[in-house]
Amino acid sequence: MSMRFTGKARRGMVALAAVAGLALGSAACGGGGGDDKKPESSASASMASGSQPDPQEGQSQEPLAELKGPSGLNLQITAAVRDSGGFVTVSGAFKNDSGTVVTIPSALSGNETEIMNNGRSLGGATLVDSKSKKRYYVLRDTEGRPLTTTGFSTLKAGESIDVFLQFPSPPADTTDVSFQLPLFPSAVIKVSG
Repeated sequence: MSMRFTGKARRGMVALAAVAGLALGSAACGGGGGDDKKPESSASASMASGSQPDPQEGQSQEPLAELKGPSGLNLQITAAVRDSGGFVTVSGAFKNDSGTVVTIPSALSGNETEIMNNGRSLGGATLVDSKSKKRYYVLRDTEGRPLTTTGFSTLKAGESIDVFLQFPSPPADTTDVSFQLPLFPSAVIKVSG
């Protein structure tokens, strides 16, 4: 049992160290480079709690996928980047396309007690590698918090927030995976890197 705990703790520490490194790197790089893509990004980024990589990093002009969910919610996936540390970071924007305030459904957090105890998140998301017949769940830190955008419960009409999710990396030869989020249709996305 102690070997199992040590393995889980080691994986959690590696994921936590990787997230901290990405957060420090994005903080060092984001200090005034004239990024005029989205003026609301700094205000919306403050809605998410915890350290996280800059969702603007590695984004392409054309989204990888756009998923339309309940109540006018829309998730646009702009990047899925494999890191040498053994994880994939999916990033994009979560938007309320309806004309009213929308409460974020708790189902998006998934049904695992440990994740639900950490508040609203996108912790219910998975990546499915049909080639290897494996499903990858959102990574967690050593305290069970999901490595995804957290801390949002409502979105005003037209409001958008930048989001990220981190998963274990599928094998290097796997480039197409299915992104799944409760209450949203699934979409096949390309993993780069």
